[in-house]
Amino acid sequence: MRIITIGRGHIGGGLAQFWRAAGHQVEELGRDGGDVSEADVVLVAVPGPKISEALAKVTGLAGKIAIDTSNPLPARVGNAPSYVEEVKSFTGGPVAKSFNWNYAGNYAAISEQRVRPSNLYVSDEGAREVTEQLIRDAGFDPIRVGDLSRARAFEDAVWLLVASTPPGGLFYRFAKPGEL
Repeated sequence: MRIITIGRGHIGGGLAQFWRAAGHQVEELGRDGGDVSEADVVLVAVPGPKISEALAKVTGLAGKIAIDTSNPLPARVGNAPSYVEEVKSFTGGPVAKSFNWNYAGNYAAISEQRVRPSNLYVSDEGAREVTEQLIRDAGFDPIRVGDLSRARAFEDAVWLLVASTPPGGLFYRFAKPGEL
């Protein structure tokens, strides 16, 4: 799969490493933007308030599957119903919100865990399969919590994670009884 990340920081750069190791072709774009027309999927790994500014510097977005990683922290800005829907306004294609409930600072420790950490996400149906594959390829187990009608609540609920996180971050796991 050809993946282009928009953002080279902890999230975009960290996920790019996992996906390269899984055999994907990954390119990382920085602040100057670039062309994503050859991508199968685009990862938007920029702060929520910077989505429009960042995507305005990117060409070839039309119809692309996109995964948004942003959070409304410290506060939400803009008029879009959710940040992932703001991304969709640029792509017009299927989108997902994922990786926003995981701490990039802990990426190096994923493989050391007794069980795979969970990764919650919401998505359009057209982005579901690729999103689940990339979540697995990053070392997590995907858990879909709904479609885009749940996006705003999913983004806003990240405060629960932030409020419950000890210094150094955490992993979380949702599993059926007997799977832990």
